[in-house]
Amino acid sequence: MSSGNKLRELLDRPEIIVIPGVYDCLGAKLAEKQGFEVVATSGFGIAASTLGLPDYGFLTATEMLYSVGRIAQSVSIPLIADMDTGYGNALNVIRVIKDAVQLGLASVILEDQEWPKKCGHFEGKRVIPMTEHVGKIRAAVQARGDNGLVIIARTDARAVLGLEEAIRRGCAYVEAGADALFIEAPQSIEELQTIASTFGDVPLVANIVEGGKTPSLSAFELQQLGFKIVFFPLTALLAVTKIMTACLRQLKEEGTTVNFHELVNFKDFQEIIGVPEYLQIEQQFAGQENENREMGRWGE
Repeated sequence: MSSGNKLRELLDRPEIIVIPGVYDCLGAKLAEKQGFEVVATSGFGIAASTLGLPDYGFLTATEMLYSVGRIAQSVSIPLIADMDTGYGNALNVIRVIKDAVQLGLASVILEDQEWPKKCGHFEGKRVIPMTEHVGKIRAAVQARGDNGLVIIARTDARAVLGLEEAIRRGCAYVEAGADALFIEAPQSIEELQTIASTFGDVPLVANIVEGGKTPSLSAFELQQLGFKIVFFPLTALLAVTKIMTACLRQLKEEGTTVNFHELVNFKDFQEIIGVPEYLQIEQQFAGQENENREMGRWGE
């Protein structure tokens, strides 16, 4: 079964899917070990961690696909990948989708911002014409073939043109074949209710950014409203940044980490990244190599 079809099975369940945002393989593995059934890459997090830059469209398609491909291969659970605008027109979207299928992604998010795009909770966003993004969604649906890749259509029109236009665009994107709908950055519970009441059977995405524009409702509250997916895209990134800053500050000030108690035990970390497993494999084949070497000596 493809990763996309695994995600479709989860979408068929009545419960909302809580999905943490990750930006590297380690974060994805930690999420999997904690029991999350799906992870999603954050373009914000990948831009910050790989380039040290804000989510302002600095990442290229090649850089993004390289990052999300490695993350997808590091875990056995489905990965939803933020693929920004598709990095061009419908032709570019076709290539991105075909690459996504080859990399084993479960789903991609395609947004209707102008390129270069910005984080959905930043000011100064601009959107392309609705008809242009409809074409991109149709191209994505065609390009995935029978793989099962889930196409999530995202609109950023709320901030630019208002909620009514965002809903109008959402309807058009679903009509074009999108499997799920992501109206970015609604600004109140009332707006979330309006979105949920407009779209009946369409899986809806909520995006909770701590300190962002959307109210920080719980997964349970969002499920009661009618949402099917809730992303927490920056939670891990913000947590890691705070802990790492505190650790480095203490190391700088005291010249030691003896009194810093937020470190994972070194042995436990080895377990997380699979050191015992790879050591066993190494020893298995090292033994075979030694046996072959000895046989070679006798043959002389």
